[in-house]
Amino acid sequence: MNPPSPAADLICFSHLRWDFVWQRPQHLLSRAARDRRVWFVEEPLPTDGEAWLECRPVTDRLARVIPHLPDELSAEAACRTQGELLGRFWRERKFVSPLLWYYTPMALPFTRTLAAGVVVYDCMDELSAFKGASPALRGLERDLLDRAQLVFTGGVSLYEAKKHQHPSVHACPSSVDKAHFAKARQPLPAPADQAPIPGPRVGFFGVIDERLDIGLMASLAGLRPDYHFVMLGPVVKVDPDTLPQAPNLHYLGMKTYAELPSYLSSWDVAILPFARNEATRFISPTKTPEYLAAGCPVVSTSIADVVNPYGRQRLARIADDAESFAEAIDASLADGPERLARADAFLAGISWDRTWQGMQSLIHDVARRAERPSQGRAVPTAPVGTVAAGPAA
Repeated sequence: MNPPSPAADLICFSHLRWDFVWQRPQHLLSRAARDRRVWFVEEPLPTDGEAWLECRPVTDRLARVIPHLPDELSAEAACRTQGELLGRFWRERKFVSPLLWYYTPMALPFTRTLAAGVVVYDCMDELSAFKGASPALRGLERDLLDRAQLVFTGGVSLYEAKKHQHPSVHACPSSVDKAHFAKARQPLPAPADQAPIPGPRVGFFGVIDERLDIGLMASLAGLRPDYHFVMLGPVVKVDPDTLPQAPNLHYLGMKTYAELPSYLSSWDVAILPFARNEATRFISPTKTPEYLAAGCPVVSTSIADVVNPYGRQRLARIADDAESFAEAIDASLADGPERLARADAFLAGISWDRTWQGMQSLIHDVARRAERPSQGRAVPTAPVGTVAAGPAA
């Protein structure tokens, strides 16, 4: 990496991997890396040998930090080993009051004693409501709220749920890289796997997991056999064999962020077919403004952060049962130019750059008030495993 800038290093602890679906962490932290070094600490990967810490450069100012832990370690030993690896990493990098940025409270047990400046909790989802969530997550979140000076939320509904749990909670809803998705408004070469699919094309991109209403998708495919439903994204935490199958349902797998405009370019309607359950209660889908920036009409189930503002401002049609959802798709196919004008007026006021600038301003305010590093100190530990050569300090 380049020599340190005046801004403190940012060290992020994430439950998501950098090379997974491009979403909130990647948008914000790639912008953070414009004026500071960013270290993105991921969950461990298994190894047959000794524990070690890998530093894998992404750009000259951003690196992935990946613990590799032996399979046979107990949960307690894994936690202790991660703490030892990170303690060594802290000493070798000589971090001075780094900005700690948490996406997951599950990282707290092995980071409590690491020296820190400002501590941020960017609460992008209610992770405790997700399938397979640890029973310890709620308690650890309470501890993280006690430690953090700033809490950001990924949407307004999540802000409403968290605002009384901390004195400095700020709603930072999903935003958009308009220039990237606006490419889809022009004719683009058809991707090879989508080209043979006839229209009208009704599309979705994102993680296909317990939040997707598979019953709704099955019904839509049956109700509109002449419409073709294109589903982009990895299948996670659900058995692929349980997904509905039909001649007009097309699962094309995960696509890179760079590839998305070429798919959206020939979609007639974009959809958010989310189930109404605990896992979706507080979600704020990043793809909503991305669909609009691509020029697609949007139909969604009644997810709170889609209903307000998108449904209320006639930027998306809202429907929950299959018949109403199918009719909303029908109506969207007949939309005129006024829909694009409304979308563009809304999008003019939001961007990931603006979101990051607002967050950074709040962080700077906290840092200026701090007289010294606010949390703990690095505790000396015995060497564990090896630390791979990473970006130059």
